[in-house]
Amino acid sequence: MRVLARPNGDRRNLVGLSVEIAEGAMEDRGSLVRAVAGCRYVYHVAADYRIWVPDPAPMFRANIEGTEDLLTAALEAGVERVIYTSSVATLGLVPDGSADEETPSDIDDMIGPYKRSKFTAEEVAREFAQERGLPVVIVNPSTPVGPRDIKPTPTGRLIVEAACGRMPAFVDTGLNIVHVDDVAEGHLAAADKGRIGERYILGGRNLALAEILAEVANAVGRRPPWLRIPHRALLPVAFGAELAARITGRDPFVTIDGVRMSQKKMYFSSAKASRELGYTPRPARDGIADAVAWFAANGYLK
Repeated sequence: MRVLARPNGDRRNLVGLSVEIAEGAMEDRGSLVRAVAGCRYVYHVAADYRIWVPDPAPMFRANIEGTEDLLTAALEAGVERVIYTSSVATLGLVPDGSADEETPSDIDDMIGPYKRSKFTAEEVAREFAQERGLPVVIVNPSTPVGPRDIKPTPTGRLIVEAACGRMPAFVDTGLNIVHVDDVAEGHLAAADKGRIGERYILGGRNLALAEILAEVANAVGRRPPWLRIPHRALLPVAFGAELAARITGRDPFVTIDGVRMSQKKMYFSSAKASRELGYTPRPARDGIADAVAWFAANGYLK
């Protein structure tokens, strides 16, 4: 097994694994060619995942152009199958319901550079499958949580802040929460059973943000927040946070795009993956509890 890792990247999650490390980056086409050489399967799980960026150009370079470069390298290397990790961010939403793989969306529905980059990159993956003969299967994870979120991701950061008691209020929104280990199992199932050119939502349970925060509070023995605030009240806060971020260089915890996205509940169904891949996610609370335990054990909850 071979993994692509940046020369100066954080490799804590690779410690103890029996893997060959190929140094490189999504922005380095030559390193991608070397990384896929001789591989049967390629799992493209890399992405620049940030809700806010001061300049979206590097994100587009990694997520869109990097995807095209990697898939080109896989095609030229004769790879047997590629599992491309997209996101539910590329899908449409169903008011008061759950979206699935057929829910329509277009680039104009995408809020923020991350969603736009993933939408376009998924289109690239689909084009390789349908027109260029590369055996690509697409998976769309919802909101993974669990151990080893070393950065942490935006969702992991929310859990950390809530566990530390720094989220006294919430907005009326919702997410589909899934244990990260189930997402990993879904990738393996997609490689084994997925249909070429198809996409599969790898999700768990739809939960209101208030329910998510209550699960985090329960895991650390805190009282959950009870104050619900309107979205419009957060917009000036987000504007100020982004302005401060441009000055300090630190990521804002509240962003304008984040507030805009939270105006709709991001609920999804994994019925297709369950039906075709045998995908069976565990309860979402297990993922939240495991995330909190890992953050606590590794010094994040100070």
